[in-house]
Amino acid sequence: MAAESEHGNCNAWAARDPSGVLSPYSFNRRPVQSSDVALKILYCGVCYADVVWTRNMHHDSKYPVVPGHEIAGVVTQVGADVKGFKVGDHVGVGTYVNSCRDCENCNSSLENHCPKGVYTFNGIDTDGTVTKGGYSTHIVVHERYCFQIPDGYPLAKAAPLLCAGITVYTPMMRHNMNQPGKSLGVIGLGGLGHMAVKFGKAFGLKVTVLSTSESKRHEAISLLGADNFVISSDTQQMESLRNSLHFIVDTASGDHPFDPYLSLLMVGGVMAIVGFPSEIKMHPASLNLGARTLSGSVTGGTKDIQEMVNFCAANKISPEIEIIKIDYINEALTRLVNRDVKYRFVIDIENSFK
Repeated sequence: MAAESEHGNCNAWAARDPSGVLSPYSFNRRPVQSSDVALKILYCGVCYADVVWTRNMHHDSKYPVVPGHEIAGVVTQVGADVKGFKVGDHVGVGTYVNSCRDCENCNSSLENHCPKGVYTFNGIDTDGTVTKGGYSTHIVVHERYCFQIPDGYPLAKAAPLLCAGITVYTPMMRHNMNQPGKSLGVIGLGGLGHMAVKFGKAFGLKVTVLSTSESKRHEAISLLGADNFVISSDTQQMESLRNSLHFIVDTASGDHPFDPYLSLLMVGGVMAIVGFPSEIKMHPASLNLGARTLSGSVTGGTKDIQEMVNFCAANKISPEIEIIKIDYINEALTRLVNRDVKYRFVIDIENSFK
């Protein structure tokens, strides 16, 4: 199915130009060093970041691009100094594979904010090579950026936790959005939003989904367990929620107004943005008059990632996924752009490269 197109020890699919079309590719992974873990990739989640960099939307793509930063697999080799992993362990790798390990952020387990952090794909590693992601058969990473997946947790469902899951878990924990009985609004019901709903319910919150699409009402309430569903373009429905929410997690990446959502927060409420709209426009009164906070967040540090994975395993929280083979990836990325997925594509890597 996914035949080699060039020589190398790792088979993959890559985009060669801004068309973003992926096709078979082969390259060499580095040898395992003393602090490294090598893993056979079994599954890789599909994130909108894969669209961004395969299509050069940020004008910094380094072709050929092998995307994928929601990686789950099995350890095949460990370096001589590795203590936390052994061959056969189920593990995951997320959105970054290196950092300086010496700055204030790294020393606080906030490696995701290290100024020298290295993304899992399309990044420049410390040896000057361009990183290549999880649309591939194996990967080698420093043990610090590798995470244990508890036995019994399905690896296919573990993969999206490494980006979609941690991206909403991090701000929820930072802003104490885990207080039973309080109210949470979730803007958008995609790969990130549906995980925010699941975490909110696990924390004992009253969850309201805020969406532009009436078609998502049934799945929000019946499938995901949300308590309420509101069409954000309906001013009457929005007015009924004014000053009623303790928290909001905003997962929408498209441009949207902020004042209507901020007006839903109680005094002292917090709205956390995890998407990337092109700009944020709001009236200062939306914050000032309610002593509200508008906060940003991106992925999570290594300590939070392992904590989140363990929490999901302990509480039987898992993303809703659609498993595909790698030869369907171009169609899948088009569907992702068109928001035609419930709620995360996951590539069956193991069975795609046989």
